[in-house]
Amino acid sequence: MSQLRIHHLNCGTDCPFGGALFDGRSKAPLARLVCHCLLIETPSSGLVLVDTGYGLKDVREPHPRISRLMRGVLNIRLREEETAVRQVERLGFDPRDVRHIVLTHLDFDHAGGLEDFPWARVHLLEAELSAARRLDGGKTSKKRYRPMQLDGVTEWRTYGGGGELWNGFEAVRDLEGLPPELLILPLPGHTWGHAGVAVDGEAGWLLHAGDAYFHRDEVRRPDRRCTPGLRLYQNLMEVDRAKRLENQARLRELSLDASAGVKLICAHDVVEWERCAQGAPL
Repeated sequence: MSQLRIHHLNCGTDCPFGGALFDGRSKAPLARLVCHCLLIETPSSGLVLVDTGYGLKDVREPHPRISRLMRGVLNIRLREEETAVRQVERLGFDPRDVRHIVLTHLDFDHAGGLEDFPWARVHLLEAELSAARRLDGGKTSKKRYRPMQLDGVTEWRTYGGGGELWNGFEAVRDLEGLPPELLILPLPGHTWGHAGVAVDGEAGWLLHAGDAYFHRDEVRRPDRRCTPGLRLYQNLMEVDRAKRLENQARLRELSLDASAGVKLICAHDVVEWERCAQGAPL
């Protein structure tokens, strides 16, 4: 049985105008989206974060760390208590025990808290770090990749794609300093180096799919359903539609395969996060 214990954190709240047209449930004009991150306790590698959401510097000085356009479109609510470092403290841990961060990708709402853990090794696909440094993120490059969120990071650990298969997906294994129960799965389309992070925890395998999908009804059912607001946002942010939709279809197939025993989550669906935080089934 795995010794990895997983905590589900919301490291940032967005409240775009449109209500249920975004989150599929709000009755008020404002929707609620989250930045679903993981904090993982390991027996020998310290604490591991999967994504970081918004960080302390984002809260204290949002511009230019977050573009005014994206802050306005998403109606971002920046709160110090939601940052990963404050939640780590609230759980009774020393932030310095966060020795590793594994990233799905480097968008501003996933990488904002990196500089709150300057001692941590940051693991991601080489294609993603290269794209961020080239500002090669499609038509939203300069809005999604914010160099000032990354310039304090020194402990990069990058990996190429490919590797032994895991449930039909290529898997990057043997992440430097991390236990074998943690894998990176290349899932390009949203960005060039976008990835999922698979964790074999106490309750079995959990796959954090990042932004490979945005709404809970895009998986766990044969007919994909997505709210108009999130469908539009996905289209605006993608770099390769064919790859994005292909990988999303593969994730949907995995989510419907009961024999695989894999629990699937994405980064921004509030219902998925609430159920995970409460220990409820998805």
